[in-house]
Parts: sequence; C-alpha cells; structure tokens
Amino acid sequence: MNELTINTPEHVPIGLEPAGAGSRFLAVLLDAAITTGIASAIGTVALAVLPSGAAYALFITLSFALPWGWHVWFETRGHGRTPGKRALSLRVVDARGLPVSLYQSLARNIVRVIDFAPAFYGVGAAVSLFDPARRRLGDIVANTLVIREAQPLAYSGQLSAERRHNSLRTPRVLRLIRHRIPMEEREFLLRLCLRADKLTPTARYDLMDEVARFYRRKLAIEEEHISGENLVRDLTAVLFAKEGR
Repeated sequence: MNELTINTPEHVPIGLEPAGAGSRFLAVLLDAAITTGIASAIGTVALAVLPSGAAYALFITLSFALPWGWHVWFETRGHGRTPGKRALSLRVVDARGLPVSLYQSLARNIVRVIDFAPAFYGVGAAVSLFDPARRRLGDIVANTLVIREAQPLAYSGQLSAERRHNSLRTPRVLRLIRHRIPMEEREFLLRLCLRADKLTPTARYDLMDEVARFYRRKLAIEEEHISGENLVRDLTAVLFAKEGR
C-alpha cells in the first residue's frame, strides 16, 4: 500500500506508512508473551505466600488487567510504542500523525475486545482488509493509525557534520527534547533544515528565528548567543542522531 500523506498545522506534508496485519499481529504476540510472563511470575510468588484461592484469583485478575493497562500505558507514555511494537518498528499515532491521547488509547483498547472476537483478532483482521489505512475497528473508533516508523534516510548525517560543537547535548535538554517534541515536529524540523538553502535569505532568517524562538521557550534554552538557525540545526541534529542510534 502507498503511504498516506497528511499535512501538519505548519502545512508540511508528512508521509505515513500504515503497518500491515502481519507485523501488527507479531507485535501483539510479543506483548502478550511479556504480559503473560509477568502475570505468571507474580502468580507463582503469590501462590507461595497466599492461599491457593487468592493466588489464582490474583493471577486471573492480572491476566485480564495487565494486557489492557500495558497497551494504554505504553501508547500514552511510550510515544505510541509498546515493547512489541518497538521491536517491529511500529507506532500508534493519531490519524493526523500526532501522539495519541489518553482518550484515544482507552477507546482503541476497549474496542480491542471486539476486534479479538471470535479468536485471534478475527474481527480486527477482517475490518482491516476493507479499510484503506489498514485499521482495525478500535483504530477507526479512536481515529488512530498504526504506522511503520520511517527511517530518516534523507538525513544521512549532513546536519550534524555542519557544526562540531552542539551545546544542546546536555542531560537536561536531551530529556526535554525526548518528552516534548512529537513526531510531526521532528519531521517539520528536518524538512526545514534540508530545504533551507532553497529559501531567500530574508525568508530563511525570519523562519529560522521564529522556529528557534518557539523552541527556546518550549525547552527553556537560555543560550541566547546561538543564532536562530544554528539552534534549529543543533536541535535537529540531536533529534535524528538519537533516532538513528
């Protein structure tokens, strides 16, 4: 299937490649194996210290609650990636390419019960065959997508090679970058840097300065001696160096 093209609020087109049913199913199996193992380990310990009835009740409760909470937690706190999705380079995003909200994650995981019916995601697989974006029923209800994460091949290290010293590589700033800059902003910064040479000098200066001002506030960067363009390029280099490791 061809990638979906969406436009960010900055009118920058971003291509998203919907994940196939096979890779999604493998990711679910990996997550299920991990959560089952955790539940079994806790159940074994509980069986040793609690009456058998209470231990089995705890195991059954964990077997239902842990997988559901697992997906919600990692989708909202793990940038849309459970460990299973991370292993297969998949990510859950809003239909506009934004990070999923708590409401969206709750909705898509509640509907997972229907998608799983009658067994092994039979309903979900059937629905995805007819949906242009390969979405299961839960994704349609929550207005989300599961995408294959793009590899930043166009970057090829050229931005990081431009400046030998990057003052943004501090633990505080790196932590803020990781938590405060979503995918669509990363794509915007990359496209801006790669296309800067095609702008007129005045437009280039004004745009870079405006973007830099925004991220100085967002990331509490106090180093005013860095020009707007250098700050944008340093920030982009940090982002894509991290993604490429």
